[in-house]
Amino acid sequence: MKNLFNLRIGLAAMIAAVVPASAACAGSLVDSVNPIVGASTSMAYGEGKTFPGAATPFGLVQLSPDTITGGDNGPGYSYEHTSIEGFSFTHMSGIGWFGDLGNFLVMPTTGKLKTERGVQGGGDGYRSRFSHDTEIAKAGYYAVTLDDYGVRAEATAAPHAGILRFTFPKNDRSRLQIDLARRIGGTSTRQYIKVLDDHTIQGWMKCPPTGGGWGDGAGKANYTVYFYAQFSQPITNCGVWSAEIPTDWTRKREDIESQRYRDVVAAAKILPGCKEMEGDHLGFYSEFSTTNGQAVLLKAGISFVDLAGARENLEHDIAGWDFASVQAKARGLWEKVFDDISVQGGSETQREAFATAVYHSMLDPRAYSDLNGNYTGADGKVHRAKGFTYRTIFSGWDVYRSEYTWLSLVRPEVMNDTVNSLMQQAELSGNSYLARWEILASESGCMIGDPAVSIFTEAYRKGIRGYDVQKAFDLCQQTVDYQGDNGNHRKEYQDLGFVPGSISITLENAYFDYCAGRFAETLGKTEEASRWLKRSQNYRNIYDPGVGNMRAKNADGSWTKWEGATNYGQGCVESNPYQQGWFAPQDPAGLVDLMGKDYFVNYLTEFFEKTPLSFAWNDYCNHANEPVHHTAYLFTYAGKPWLTQKWARIIMDHAYGAGVKGLCGNEDVGQMSAWYILSAIGFHPVSPVDGVYIIGSPLFDEVTIKLDPHYYHGKTFTVKTRNNSAGNIYVQSATLNGKPLDRAWLRHAEVVAGGTLELVMGPSPNMSWGSGVDQLPPRNFPTSNMSLDSSPNHPSQKSFLPPSL
Repeated sequence: MKNLFNLRIGLAAMIAAVVPASAACAGSLVDSVNPIVGASTSMAYGEGKTFPGAATPFGLVQLSPDTITGGDNGPGYSYEHTSIEGFSFTHMSGIGWFGDLGNFLVMPTTGKLKTERGVQGGGDGYRSRFSHDTEIAKAGYYAVTLDDYGVRAEATAAPHAGILRFTFPKNDRSRLQIDLARRIGGTSTRQYIKVLDDHTIQGWMKCPPTGGGWGDGAGKANYTVYFYAQFSQPITNCGVWSAEIPTDWTRKREDIESQRYRDVVAAAKILPGCKEMEGDHLGFYSEFSTTNGQAVLLKAGISFVDLAGARENLEHDIAGWDFASVQAKARGLWEKVFDDISVQGGSETQREAFATAVYHSMLDPRAYSDLNGNYTGADGKVHRAKGFTYRTIFSGWDVYRSEYTWLSLVRPEVMNDTVNSLMQQAELSGNSYLARWEILASESGCMIGDPAVSIFTEAYRKGIRGYDVQKAFDLCQQTVDYQGDNGNHRKEYQDLGFVPGSISITLENAYFDYCAGRFAETLGKTEEASRWLKRSQNYRNIYDPGVGNMRAKNADGSWTKWEGATNYGQGCVESNPYQQGWFAPQDPAGLVDLMGKDYFVNYLTEFFEKTPLSFAWNDYCNHANEPVHHTAYLFTYAGKPWLTQKWARIIMDHAYGAGVKGLCGNEDVGQMSAWYILSAIGFHPVSPVDGVYIIGSPLFDEVTIKLDPHYYHGKTFTVKTRNNSAGNIYVQSATLNGKPLDRAWLRHAEVVAGGTLELVMGPSPNMSWGSGVDQLPPRNFPTSNMSLDSSPNHPSQKSFLPPSL
């Protein structure tokens, strides 16, 4: 999900990939992880919007540096900034819409106490300048030197807690200060702090929509962060600062960015000796003298439930003060991830891109419940998860395309947790439909469609079923048949067979109808299946052969004004008609028929050939955003699998890479990374719920993934290549478990049964492999006389069921 910019990037001709290959690199893939990849909110650096700090796989805590509060800087950090304002314990990865979290901001300082963060560093606030030359970012560890204070800062994390180590210079007035009001994209509106003893504090920060945050409040994020923190240095000279924000001031993102607001914070009352306070804008400090090289540590447990949960989280995760031990355990958790994914071959750049993609793909959906299972539900009450971990940050519109297919293979239990969590959210919120973009138990309403229906269907059809199946199905039914106003215009869509004025919503509604139909079919509910599957053909209603593209209609069925395929708007969300018009994943073969095979291939080829090589935001294959993520794999449905191989490889080589510019767009909570992971392994779905994986052009000599025996009978699945190189990108022949494979696709069942796919690569296309009519991916719908009018009462609509998984 991105914020749509009216940006037009100059056209560039595509060229063949020239990334040098190397022999297999030594060492664990965990050593190739570089959290700096994508860590910028600037388009000049790729706008990946990741954070570089310490985290554990799917952990509740993400302890990372922050360089900015406000603007559209969702991760709180951007590489081109030159100063750091502190280190906070919660972050989101790869998101736009102003971001959220960034709570419990800790900063080591010396000299005079300042209560406002400043702008540039050098004394204009409590922030400090820094140099990237001093930065270290690894899986589970981050370090940097704060130049203005001469302090070395280090961070590492556990699943529910984090620990900071600050090495001070000699100073009679050193301190740790904590900005309790700080929140990315806004502010906490009420805080509480209490000193419990000479080493411990606890408290909370309330973060409602009136304080901005996600969507500047429009995202409805409404949460309280509880902390239980301990200092290695005794708390003997401490206090609180309190800024008196006028009660008639609003307190959203644009307010806290204003100079008048910052002036009030800078003039906050400092209350030495205060050990307990509740207020609207508070901070806490503890001062002490330090000798040169003296280390002072702070550790904190975080909970979104209560103070007891925060304390239990800390005491369980970080009982002592051994920073190196916590760091080693964090690394160990990431090593366990990479124990399940082995890679041979590839260049250093490819290995860094792949390893970091795996890392980013396993930050979310993060744990939201405490160690004891407690979580704050959508009703604002405390509940206990039984038999699952309640998870949050479900960027549905993004992640249903690749991320959950990836998780279904390597972390099916996380997919199972997601289904349970979204079921709880729907039930406790009283919405009666599934959230499309869930954040901290709130449905933000961000983006369009019903992506949770895809996740539920994919999970069930792949045998991931640790939840109340009937309830899951009922929620999917209520979601796709919803008649209320949640942005999907389902009533108009069901009455007319399209959404007036919208290409994007019509096409997404049609796909999620298909997903629900597949769920119903698998459960033997043929009546519901037939109804939804027929309705999924509504995509045909907005194809205009006169312009050769999907086109929005008015309510009376007439076409809206056509402004060209590459002009944004025209009923498209974060896309243009050229980009959005390929979205019929439920029926790619039918889309080929509808457009005509020759036109389909030529039009799709032009789509790629006019794309700038950077794949940054553009009018064609805009890989920086999700609507086009399946398009390279469509060629195979038209009998041209070598074009899938060509363009998948080119995207991998040029839209991804090493270092801060290693992503061409917002990472989007794992989606950008998951596309790369699957494509680099060698296959990717077009319709995730169908369990059909289109073979592309693998990057590596060999990749093996271990399969979870709790869900799958196979032990491992391996993709091997022979003669693979930067120039040899085309599949010449294939075998599956030693037997010839003449098709360019696999079934999910074949993958999870375990075995080996071996591909022989070459420099030129083998146009006979995988291109025959009997070798194409399965058709989901019949070919005979499919009318463009698939409205509910049209007589051409017959009952049909697609093939099984």
